[in-house]
Amino acid sequence: MRTSITKAVIPAAGLGTRFLPATKATPKEMLPVVDKPAIQYVVEEAASAGLEDVLLITGRNKRALEDHFDRNYELESALQKKGDADRLARVQESSSLATTHYVRQGDPKGLGHAVLCAAPHVGGQPFAVLLGDDLIDPRDPLLARMIEIQERHGGSVVALMEVEPSQIHLYGCAAVETTEDGDVVKVTDLVEKPAPADAPSNYAIIGRYVLDPAVFDVLRQTEPGRGGEIQLTDALQTLAADEKIGGPVHGVVFKGRRYDTGDRGDYLRAIVRLACEREDLGPEFRSWLRTFVDEDEAAAG
Repeated sequence: MRTSITKAVIPAAGLGTRFLPATKATPKEMLPVVDKPAIQYVVEEAASAGLEDVLLITGRNKRALEDHFDRNYELESALQKKGDADRLARVQESSSLATTHYVRQGDPKGLGHAVLCAAPHVGGQPFAVLLGDDLIDPRDPLLARMIEIQERHGGSVVALMEVEPSQIHLYGCAAVETTEDGDVVKVTDLVEKPAPADAPSNYAIIGRYVLDPAVFDVLRQTEPGRGGEIQLTDALQTLAADEKIGGPVHGVVFKGRRYDTGDRGDYLRAIVRLACEREDLGPEFRSWLRTFVDEDEAAAG
């Protein structure tokens, strides 16, 4: 896919506290989802949408991310000598997905601050932001659709998903107006993690954005908000309120397959779903899973 947008930013500086102690020494982005780390799925998504310049915003103890997307000549040589072409190809794949760059977020000041760290690399062009906790199934090309909408309307585009009202407090929430496209809305206001009674809708922001570079100037002036952090939602709210700053804000309503690896339960469900769909693992794993469920229900009943 050819697009005028070429750069993707992936914030990956979080501490992963929900997965302690596993993330004490291992970045949460490197936790495996079947047999690939979660972060590789995200870089693959960016590359498939034509974004071959990827900047990872990292922090302390995140060196494993750089090693994963680098060549490992000793391992490659060992696999080559064994004649293990399949594993060799899989090892080499991660280093050839995109041109990968890294910058450290010195202080954990929130998602808005992490995005602001990308300003020198991005420059004055629109760019995408992909959060590593959200995995989007490659059969549902959400990012490509968002880029299409940004190129048509300018400004910024966020990914939205309808959630149960009781769950809206876990997300940024958008007030919207309909457009001529059934899956596209115009965003008129944004609220970070509202109480259900205060939410303007049940449209939740999920972890994909295509942003106008005007967002950088807004972030520089954005005061810390919820949790004492600089919130990207607050900057987008400013852009939505005044199109003269950086164009309109639109939302693409996503109804496809999304896997949330930031929650322990959803992380396990993502592994099961993706393993079941694998040609090499699925048939045997599904058979075992049926037997396990039947035995578990029998034992409980």
